[in-house]
Amino acid sequence: MTQKGKPINDGLFNRTYDMFQLLKKLPDRFLSEEEVKGLLGVLPPDSANSLQSFFRPSIQRASRAFINMVAAVFDETRHAQKEGKKVVLLPFNFPPEIVHSFENLAPVTTELLSTAATIVLEGQGERYWDYVLGLGLPDHICSANAIELGSMLSGLDYEPDAIISGCVGSCDVNAKAHEFVSLLLDLPQIPLEKPTMDFDQGFKYFRKSYYKMIQKLEELAGEELKEENLREVSVRANRCTELYNDLWELKKHVPNPVPGIFSLLICGTRFAMWGREEGIRTLEQCVEVSRHNLESEAYRSREEIARIVWVYLSYFYDFVNFYDWMEDKGISNFGDALQLAFPQTIDLTSKESMLDDMIEMAWNNVMTRQMGASSMARGWSEDIIYVVKEWDLDGCVYCGHHSCKQTWSAFTVARNEVLKRTGVPTLGLQGDTWIRSMTPIGVIQEELEQFVNNVIAGKRGRGRGRRRRRAAR
Repeated sequence: MTQKGKPINDGLFNRTYDMFQLLKKLPDRFLSEEEVKGLLGVLPPDSANSLQSFFRPSIQRASRAFINMVAAVFDETRHAQKEGKKVVLLPFNFPPEIVHSFENLAPVTTELLSTAATIVLEGQGERYWDYVLGLGLPDHICSANAIELGSMLSGLDYEPDAIISGCVGSCDVNAKAHEFVSLLLDLPQIPLEKPTMDFDQGFKYFRKSYYKMIQKLEELAGEELKEENLREVSVRANRCTELYNDLWELKKHVPNPVPGIFSLLICGTRFAMWGREEGIRTLEQCVEVSRHNLESEAYRSREEIARIVWVYLSYFYDFVNFYDWMEDKGISNFGDALQLAFPQTIDLTSKESMLDDMIEMAWNNVMTRQMGASSMARGWSEDIIYVVKEWDLDGCVYCGHHSCKQTWSAFTVARNEVLKRTGVPTLGLQGDTWIRSMTPIGVIQEELEQFVNNVIAGKRGRGRGRRRRRAAR
C-alpha cells in the first residue's frame, strides 16, 4: 500500500497491521502458559501488557477469535485498492452492515483503528496524538478518532476513499474532526443527519437522509445495492444479534459469568464486523466461554463483591490493571455504554423491510440514541436505569472523558436520576480512555476501590446487595 506514490513507513495503520499479521500466525490451538510467556517476552512492554490479558487461559478462545477478526479488518482495508474496492471510513456509532452489503466497498472504523493501536503498539497511540496537537488542533479533541486521524494527516498512513459522517448531534467533536480531515485531504464526506426530534417527524427525516446516503455509496461503489447481498448480510447480522442477546441474558446471573474484557470484544464486533462470519465467530466464542463459566462450580463459588457498569466509556490503555485487576478484586465489570446499541432482528421479507430495520438500528445506535436524543440527560438516564435493573447492579462509574463536554453537562442530572429511581450511586472520574498520561491507572484503581469499599459495601450492608446465587442452567 502506498500513500501518494510513497511507501508507508511509520503510520499507525501499517504498524498495527504488522502486529496483527504476527498474532494471527500463532498456532490455531490453545497456547500454554509457557508459550504465552515466551511470546510476551519478545514483544514490547506496552504490547505485552494488553496481550497478557488476551491470552489468559480462561478467555483465550474468545480473544483469539477477536484478534483474527481485527486482522481481517486490516487485511481488507490494506488490499482494497488492489481488489478494485473503495475504503469507507466510519464513525463508531454507524452500523457497518449496510457497507458490508456492497461488493466494492470495504468499511473501517476510526475508533477501532485507534483502539487496536492502543492495544498492540509500543507507545500506544501517543505519537499520533502529539502530531495532531502539533498541527495546532486543541487538546480537548477526542483521542478516539484523533489518534488515527493524526496518523492519516502525517502522510505516512493510508487514506480512505470516502468518510461517512454519522456523529453530528451525538458526538460533535468526532464529526468536526472527520470534517477537518475530509477538507484537508480532499476526501468526499457522505452525511447521515439525525435530528434531535425523537418522534415520527424526526425519524422520517433520518430515513430520508439514510436513503440519500445509500445513493452516494452506490455512486462511490459503482454498483447498485443488491437485495441478495443485503439479505446475506442481514442473516448474519441476525445471528450476531442473537449472540449479543445471549450475552446480555448471561450477565443476569450471580456471579456474572461474562468476563469484563468481553465488553471490548462485543463493541469491536458491533463497530466493525456485524453481519460478517468473523463477527459471528467472535461472539460465539464469547458466549461459549461465558456458559462454561456459568457451569463451572469453581467460577460460581467466586466472591462477587460488587457489580458495576461504566455509564459512558471504559479505559483501554492498561488491560492488566483495569480488567484483570477488577476481576482479581471481585468487582464484576459489566462493560460500558458503548454496548447500549440495542440491535434488533432484521425482517428478511424484502429489501425495503431489511433497510427499514437497519435504519431503525442506526437511529437507536450507541450515543446516537443517548447523546443525540432530544433530551440527552433523559435518554442517557433511561438506558442506564434499564441496565441497572436488568443486571441488578450495585454501582455505576462515569469516566469523564476530557473531550466529551456534552456528557459533563448532563452527568449530574443523569447521576441524580439513577440514584433516585434505583438507589444505585455513581462515581465520577476524569481521564481519557485511550491516553494513559491523562490519568494514571493507579489513581483510577484507588478511586474505584474506595467507592466499592466505602459506598457500595455500605449499601449492600443495608440489604440491597444480598442476593442468592443463581444456579447454572
